Order: sequence, then C-alpha cells, then structure tokens
Amino acid sequence: MAQEYLLALGSNLGSSVGSPLQTLTFALSQLARGKTELRRVSRFYATPCFPAGVGPDYINACAVIRSEDGPAEVLARLHELENDLGRTRAQRWGSRSLDLDLLAAGSTILPDTNTLDTWMSLPSETQRIRAPDQLILPHPRLHERAFVLVPLLDVAPFWRHPVLNRTVAELCASISPELRQEVVAIEP
Repeated sequence: MAQEYLLALGSNLGSSVGSPLQTLTFALSQLARGKTELRRVSRFYATPCFPAGVGPDYINACAVIRSEDGPAEVLARLHELENDLGRTRAQRWGSRSLDLDLLAAGSTILPDTNTLDTWMSLPSETQRIRAPDQLILPHPRLHERAFVLVPLLDVAPFWRHPVLNRTVAELCASISPELRQEVVAIEP
C-alpha cells in the first residue's frame, strides 16, 4: 500500500550537475521517477549553514512523495541519490553536495517510541558526535530546526508529529522568530 513520506533536501556545495539550487532541482526530478510520485515541493530557501561556521550557506526545501516502498527502501533510495551526486559522509553536520533526509512516514514511529524519545532528548554536544545506527522516524530533530520546519510548512502544515502531537504549523510557530527569519525564500 502506498504511503506519503516527508523529505528534507539541502545542498551548500553543489554537485556534478551544478549549483546547490541545480542540485536540488535535479534530485527532485530523480525522486519523481519509478515507483515514486512527487506530490508537493516547497519553495527553495536560503538558510545559514548548520551548525554556524562549518561551511557555505545552504539551499533547502521539503517535499512530499508517495511510494509503495517501505521506509527502509525509501531511505536507501535517498542515500543512493546522495552518493550519485557526490555525497561523502566524512563529517557529521558538515557541508554537503546533497543532503536528503527522510523526515516522516505518515504517523509511523520507528523503531519504537522509547528509542525515538532517547534520540529526541540527546544534548546537542552528543548529537554532534553520535548518529543512529538504524532508521529513526520521525526524524528526531525536525521539530527544532527552522530550516526544516519553514519549508515543511509549505507542503505539510497539518502533518501531526505522532509523539509531540503538534502540527508542522504549531511546531514552526514555536521556533523563535529570529530563527524563522533566517530562512529566506528565493526565486529559482
């Protein structure tokens, strides 16, 4: 049975296909192939590099896809596309030719609520050095990041976080106005 997935896209280095904006546009065209239907795409946004100072600023977007594949298969496809466009995983939270994050699969919680809660409550110092060794859904940091929530508001304002029981609109409104203002829509 087909399911909707929420994705975050980002690039601050560009790739073999061009600038960060061209890289995201190309990635979206590739996501729309095969068994996947590209349902909605946000505007593109210029965003400060996260964390600050580790590289050039980003271009970010979010998308909703529909696929018959399960979450693990969708994630594998995202990683394959990242690799095709030169992504290397040398540094956590570093510069990227292409960063594709699986944010959510409907209201699915993976692998379980306790594991999700553990990853959601990690201190930021620990987050910088530890990465999960399994798929965690929804993405454990999505509710904290303006560069995800602002574009996600364009395509899924009423998606409800299955643990926090808050919509994207409510989560975005809870981010400080200063952080939201750093996420600036651009014309492609």
